[in-house]
Amino acid sequence: MDVNLENLKVMVIDDSKTIRRTAETLLKKAGCMVVTATDGFDALAKIADTKPDIIFVDIMMPRLDGYQTCALIKNNSEFKSTPVIMLSSKDGLFDKAKGRIVGSDQYLTKPFSKSELLSTIEAHAKPK
Repeated sequence: MDVNLENLKVMVIDDSKTIRRTAETLLKKAGCMVVTATDGFDALAKIADTKPDIIFVDIMMPRLDGYQTCALIKNNSEFKSTPVIMLSSKDGLFDKAKGRIVGSDQYLTKPFSKSELLSTIEAHAKPK
């Protein structure tokens, strides 16, 4: 790995306990610090406290969906440069385009592999 993932703060926002747990396990093994949230409201409270380096957000969630959550993160001056990666089981062009419109940096289709997850983090964790 050419990027040091040690102590990188990663947030995973997903209403699926399985996805949260899977991502958390893979990321912790890579040395990341992981914060999880069950939905957009839960995440917004935690983002201010934890200041993650990269955020993965599921699109289909109750209360506040991934697009709304991403838009709120990107509209905050403190977090607008924080990479936000959309997670979805849908691989549609419309979903990807909508993700770009609200400011997401990348789109990852579920289920994702360990290598997809880590290469996404490497791509966005590098100094720009």
